[in-house]
Amino acid sequence: MCETLKLDLSRSLVEPQIIAACEAELEQAKEKLWSGDEPFTGWVGLPFSYDRNELRDILAVAEKIRRQCEALIVIGIGGSYLGAQAAISALRTEAAPEIFFAGQNLSGTYHQELLQKIEGKELCLCVISKSGTTTEPGVAFSILKDELYKKYGREEAVKRIYAITDAKKGILREEADREGYVSFVVPDDIGGRYSVLTAVGLLPIAVAGVDVEAMLRGAETAARAAKEKNSEAEMLAAARIALLKRGRVIEVFEYYEPKLQFFAEWLKQLFGESEGKDGKGIFPASLQFSTDLHSMGQFLQDGNQIFFETVLNVVDPPGDLTVPESAGELFAGRSMNAINQAALEGVIAAHQAVGVPIIRLDIPALTPYCFGQMVYFFETACALSGYLNGVNPFDQPGVESYKTEMRKVLKKEQ
Repeated sequence: MCETLKLDLSRSLVEPQIIAACEAELEQAKEKLWSGDEPFTGWVGLPFSYDRNELRDILAVAEKIRRQCEALIVIGIGGSYLGAQAAISALRTEAAPEIFFAGQNLSGTYHQELLQKIEGKELCLCVISKSGTTTEPGVAFSILKDELYKKYGREEAVKRIYAITDAKKGILREEADREGYVSFVVPDDIGGRYSVLTAVGLLPIAVAGVDVEAMLRGAETAARAAKEKNSEAEMLAAARIALLKRGRVIEVFEYYEPKLQFFAEWLKQLFGESEGKDGKGIFPASLQFSTDLHSMGQFLQDGNQIFFETVLNVVDPPGDLTVPESAGELFAGRSMNAINQAALEGVIAAHQAVGVPIIRLDIPALTPYCFGQMVYFFETACALSGYLNGVNPFDQPGVESYKTEMRKVLKKEQ
């Protein structure tokens, strides 16, 4: 079991007295979050009260899927898939079954190529949608379900479809009940981007062979820490809003381990969808270092400073190599991870020197336990940031606008 996450605000340029001045406001926000009265806050107490019967069923079904297929296709968009893809990308160590994702875009090319990749493989589908009416997963599910019918016949195909949807209502719930799909519930009191630690994330993550029970233990550790006075989640929320008030309207999440690519994508949804409303919010972006230093490093060093940087540092990465003598005196005999860490420290020093605020989070290791901590820590910090900035961090009214306009275009073209 790894140690806990460690937040470093010493180079954030936010003075301790600024954070201290937010103490009363933070306590009010925390009380509101933990009250149980706010809609869509079911995730807050989840690590302390997870339904052990549901977890047992998730693990049993995951094992069944692992025996049943060579490829599982997870169909969903936004919070219905990003958390699972983040965990699988960061933590997976087993090769089978392969996990593919569909319904996260409307590209015919992407889905055509996906069909080519899965040709000849034993298949299962996991469709995730609260309502069943979201366009992207709805279209993909219809295509992939049709493929399953052609491959296995209807009777066998329905045994290979797993649904995660509303408990009682919606098109997908009606279909699941009518066809007899094995199904799990999207909780009514947990929004999609906060649903990683529910069946929405846990089922596909468990199919990938990741220890979801360890993830939940990590989340519980983070939840206990978040309940303490002056928790690191509170400190992060206060620092972020202080920087926003100073004109730092973009937060750049930076990571040096490519395995964190989709965790950063999840962070972008979590913060963007939670904070971006009423003309307010911090715009979340992400960069993979040192790769993106060769494209965006110039801007970060010398460009318009409307941003701050949040560095995700994996202290003990899962693998390493020793650099051979042919690399030259400076690098020969060193581990690649040591060089990568030197790059991290160098970037922080260079950017700090020109006045860029730096927030650093040390992640002891990429393990399920640490990942569970990361999820809960950022969910809490995000919720508190929203409250401090005077917005509801749990709705997303603006998401419907493009859907309405898209439907108008499709109706005109009929």
